[in-house]
Amino acid sequence: MKISQRAARIEPFYVMEVAKAASKLAREVAQGESPMIFLNIGEPDFTAPPLVQEAARRAIHDGATQYTQATGLEPLRERISAWYASRFGVDVPARRIVVTAGASAALQLACLALIESGDEILMPDPSYPCNRHFVSAAEGTAVLIPTTAQERFQLSAAKVEAAWGPKTRGVLLASPSNPTGTSIAPAELRRIHEFVSGQGGITLLDEIYLGLSHDDAFGQTALGIDDQVISINSFSKYFNMTGWRLGWLVVPDALVPVVERLAQNLFICPSTIAQHAALACFEAESIAEYERRRAEFKARRDWFIPALNAMGLTVPVVPDGAFYAWADCSAACQKLGVKDSWDFAFDVMQRAHVAVTPGRDFGKHDMQRYVRFSTASSMAQLQEAAARLRQLLG
Repeated sequence: MKISQRAARIEPFYVMEVAKAASKLAREVAQGESPMIFLNIGEPDFTAPPLVQEAARRAIHDGATQYTQATGLEPLRERISAWYASRFGVDVPARRIVVTAGASAALQLACLALIESGDEILMPDPSYPCNRHFVSAAEGTAVLIPTTAQERFQLSAAKVEAAWGPKTRGVLLASPSNPTGTSIAPAELRRIHEFVSGQGGITLLDEIYLGLSHDDAFGQTALGIDDQVISINSFSKYFNMTGWRLGWLVVPDALVPVVERLAQNLFICPSTIAQHAALACFEAESIAEYERRRAEFKARRDWFIPALNAMGLTVPVVPDGAFYAWADCSAACQKLGVKDSWDFAFDVMQRAHVAVTPGRDFGKHDMQRYVRFSTASSMAQLQEAAARLRQLLG
């Protein structure tokens, strides 16, 4: 069967190969003294809090399971709008919010609405691999621009201006970022957007980890800069609803009917049950629980990153959000006699029963040096993993 060129352009998701190998080994060692510890998963170990679960059960019991509008339940759009006002002090009208089947659908809709065949979108290297594949699926080209620790592994306005060409359509940024957990300084983000908009381009922001910001200097939504900024967000990370597949997109007023038309045809609507459940995310009891969990993520970061640094797995920029540590493993590779981060990941999986994510998925520049650790596991798991790595590395 002939495969489309569009599908052929999508590179393998290498992290899944690591995950499959880790799961297979985990089954083999499950009953031993050293069961597998998974620090490769970008998923909170917390699940939806009680009020959210109860709201889902109630929706099913009451038969509130039929299609909604393609843009989502109006009360949910209003609650998201109110959350922006209370959490970030930003006015985001509900009419500009489109509820989607996860952040993935939000990004797909944005790309399909705005990117023409041959358009180039500037992105930082490293960045989350699926984001560039959404650009590719819309017939665009993701242009990865190498970044450094001094730049917090984020693009600067100077680099955007230097890379801008006749085919450039805009930028796709993530703040905080996966895999680094680092954010763009608000002043720098404003400079980027001002340059991009001056060129008639688009500024797309992946803000799915914004709720898990640990530093007030960075924990601000880009929607406060300008109503032309397009933001992708999700109920997966801060709201702990990964498998519910619910997210949202904030777009300028003029883009709402375009995105709605695409959503009607491609998705019909997001999950009705998930939408009714998500209404309960914004109750005071739920928010209090989310904030307790956010503090726990910060505590894990504050313990785990110094532990990595002490054993030579250097984290060059302390993440200000999310639940990742982007560590330079080149010194550890030398100690273990392995070539790069890919081999390092499999070596520590086999010898320490700790699963981590090699850098290969996240870009092209220096990826052989870096691994991503997820701190979305309990403190006890992180402490045990650190002890095993310390023993392995000497």
